[in-house]
Amino acid sequence: MERKKKLKLIQFSLLIFGIFLIYITYYNKNSDLDKELLSKSAKEKVEKQKIDEDSDQPDLFFNVEYTGLDLNGNRYSLKSEEAYLDDLKPEIVFMKNVHAVFYFKNGNNLDVWSDKGIYNNKNLDMKFQNNVKAKYQGTDLFANKAEYSNSKSYLSISENVKVDDIRGNLIADKLLFDITKKKLDITSFNDGKINANVNLNEKRF
Repeated sequence: MERKKKLKLIQFSLLIFGIFLIYITYYNKNSDLDKELLSKSAKEKVEKQKIDEDSDQPDLFFNVEYTGLDLNGNRYSLKSEEAYLDDLKPEIVFMKNVHAVFYFKNGNNLDVWSDKGIYNNKNLDMKFQNNVKAKYQGTDLFANKAEYSNSKSYLSISENVKVDDIRGNLIADKLLFDITKKKLDITSFNDGKINANVNLNEKRF
């Protein structure tokens, strides 16, 4: 009987020892797996941060506004919701959701809106692209593209041009707004049927 008790005790001890070994082995394996997952996650995070730091995405500026005087002494204001500088030419500013206002000496204003714009803060030239709208003394102009030249004092509006005015509506290929003379030249290159010169200083009743 004594021998059987000793044998059972030995067997029980071996069983406990075996369970302990299995537990230690399984725990260490899970621990190593957890460490490996954590290490992989940290590594991916560092790599993503490095990619973001090395990204070519430009630095964005929000709610940007430029103001000044053109060569004719007219005050202007140019605003955009987002903007960033050209890497090679820092005087070039790319803009999004643009609104420009030209304040003329005679008290009238010319407003121009567009989805995108480009501004040269040296020569003050401006380009407007996509969903361009201009408004002057009750005349609404719509187009895909517009360019303002400070040196030549004109605003050129082109591509799918439409004019809404109390005197009538028309479609043209190009509009040229002479800022100095306050005149709007309307031309059509397709059939030559439209060729008008509108004096925007004339009084309306």
